[in-house]
Amino acid sequence: MELIMKQMPIVLHSLNLGFIQTLKLFILTLLGAFPLGLVIAFGSMSRVKLLRYPTRFIVWIIRGTPLMIQLLIVFYFPGLVLHNPIWGGGELGRFTASVVAFIINYACYFSEIYRGGIQSVPIGQEEAGLVLGMTKSQIFFRVKLLQMIKRIVPPMSNEVITLVKDTSLARIIGFQEIIWAGQKFMKGDQGISGAIWPLFFTALYYLIFNGVISMLLGKLEKKLDFFR
Repeated sequence: MELIMKQMPIVLHSLNLGFIQTLKLFILTLLGAFPLGLVIAFGSMSRVKLLRYPTRFIVWIIRGTPLMIQLLIVFYFPGLVLHNPIWGGGELGRFTASVVAFIINYACYFSEIYRGGIQSVPIGQEEAGLVLGMTKSQIFFRVKLLQMIKRIVPPMSNEVITLVKDTSLARIIGFQEIIWAGQKFMKGDQGISGAIWPLFFTALYYLIFNGVISMLLGKLEKKLDFFR
């Protein structure tokens, strides 16, 4: 116990740095995946077959393959196959590749949630809007959008919480997130070697982070209760 107390400041500093990287990856993924997912949803619902079928095919591939494999492809494919290592070998390149892979992956999952939410709004509301002289864009933003948000908050919340934990997969390409920070003390870092407890300690970070996210999403869902 005395040894652990001596190691604690070093470990916490490293874990805090790793958590900051995890947090950055989480935030940027949501900022990119939310709007891109809506665009993909519109593409998958398009009446134009040349747009609808390729979009659905891409969504099928992304949802049907492991995120870890997608990370490897995004990071290594340009260099190994195209001979154009656009990401470079530094931490910034690994972070950028991780953000791109996560945004594409979660945008495809979000798109299906968006599509389900949009299609769950009764068609009669759109017909009523057309009778009143509203355009389709006006009907979507003024009639459908808030109702759709109410319906998609629960499934979207599950995906957001899953994203918190999925960020740990980025270590497969050497991105130094919080799991990486805890694991390196097993191999030897900053005079600490063979210590497994920092890796288990990372669970507290995820637990607290998920607790905060769940609380915020719960408040959002309550604010949308007036659509019941």
